[in-house]
Amino acid sequence: MPDTSPFLTIHEDRPSGPESLSAPFVLAAPDSDLAPIVFASPHSGSLYPDQMVSALCVPLMDVRRTEDAFVDELFASAPTHGASLLSARYGRSVVDLNRDPHELDPTMFHDGPPRACALPTPRVEAGLGCLPKVGAKGEAIYARLLSREEGEQRLAGVHDIYHGQLAAMLETLRAAHGRALLIDCHSMPSVQPGRRNLTDIVLGDRFGSSCDPRLMNRLERVFRNHGLTVARNAPYAGGYTTRRYGRPRRGLHALQIEINRGLYMDEQMITRTSGFSQLRPVMDAVIQEMIDAIGHLIPR
Repeated sequence: MPDTSPFLTIHEDRPSGPESLSAPFVLAAPDSDLAPIVFASPHSGSLYPDQMVSALCVPLMDVRRTEDAFVDELFASAPTHGASLLSARYGRSVVDLNRDPHELDPTMFHDGPPRACALPTPRVEAGLGCLPKVGAKGEAIYARLLSREEGEQRLAGVHDIYHGQLAAMLETLRAAHGRALLIDCHSMPSVQPGRRNLTDIVLGDRFGSSCDPRLMNRLERVFRNHGLTVARNAPYAGGYTTRRYGRPRRGLHALQIEINRGLYMDEQMITRTSGFSQLRPVMDAVIQEMIDAIGHLIPR
């Protein structure tokens, strides 16, 4: 879809290097009557640089199973309702857009990390930092150590540009409307170790800190009205994106949606099932409900 957004689109500024990266996102926005809301799909991308693929010690399909496949398609009608949709193009194993860019494992690089590393977190220790080193089953994915240049190219060419665009969009909307809402859209594996009964939907608001509770209440209600089971903040309360942009006192609200992949896809083959077409109208209702909710939200 052509980019007809009034926003400043900055994805053409890409760093040079041994392998030039493509634009890291697709932005779809309505021609006019832009609502103060952005739907973002940071993990639905499926592009992988040749340099990365050549370094893998596992089949590419094993890496692809970490993607939130088709989530961008579930929310594809956002522009027809008056909202923007920002979708990542690269797989989350290339660079995880829902991680802090300093959440790095220095042992991944033969000549040192590309940026200063934050204190180790459980995610980094598990191989799931901003530059992941394990696949869907927790297995190591690389046959060699990466270079500092490779890491910086992914951080600068994908992570920095994506978040620069998202931050600019939200600030533009907040300035124009006095408020803005980010819905960060994800999917989750249907089977997870130690969890026998995963709900259909998990909503995250950083335990009430990233958005007005009225927005969370309305979002939960629309899913329940369509017969889906919903949990709040467990096991996903929201990640880097929700934490970075959720500033309710400044009029910036952020919510995370996790969709059980078993509802709409074959997780091994990465193909849509019949549930996909059944879920699309639900997401259309979610889009319209949240546009209405943020449009009429009166600050407390």
